[in-house]
Amino acid sequence: MAKKAPEPTLRPRERAFLVGVEIFRRDELLTLEDSLTELSLLAETGGVDVVGQATQKLNHPNPQTFIGPGKVEEVKALVEELGAEVVLFDEELSPRHLRELERIFNEDVRIIDRTALILDIFAQHASTREGALQVELAQYEYRLPRLTRAWTHLARQAGGGAGRRHPRLRARSRAARGGVPARRGARARRRGDAEPQLVSCVEFS
Repeated sequence: MAKKAPEPTLRPRERAFLVGVEIFRRDELLTLEDSLTELSLLAETGGVDVVGQATQKLNHPNPQTFIGPGKVEEVKALVEELGAEVVLFDEELSPRHLRELERIFNEDVRIIDRTALILDIFAQHASTREGALQVELAQYEYRLPRLTRAWTHLARQAGGGAGRRHPRLRARSRAARGGVPARRGARARRRGDAEPQLVSCVEFS
């Protein structure tokens, strides 16, 4: 039986537009510029061509769209001008942010955040069955509250309508969650069988 690889988030060689935000008084390990440079490298690793970027400084994230409404319109215009297919945020978006942004952007443009991109890269490079199961589990747990346009291909694979997506994805998540300890247990038993016996020698005088 052929082993099942985790589902990638992004199709090969899409054109991406990056969005970075600097939040007032929030400590960061990297400057905004350095963080976007890192995100661009991650995008290249994930098979995405970066075609542009936009930044914004905020006191706090917008509760609906993360960035401000004016910046959303600016990004939308640039995405259309550059022919980008993905808008890649350098922040983890909440389910509400994702829904609102996808409602605003053309349905041909998908909204992806840094977390989804990193999971996609892990999925592409998982080299063991256990590693693949762990990535698959992480992807399902991330996707379940975010069942939006980015994951409609999963609904088609699952056999159709939106009402069937949640049960099927939850079932897959449970299967992946159960598979990880099973693989670990089997590997531990193999190691146990192969481990040599240890003998201690004590010298009496």
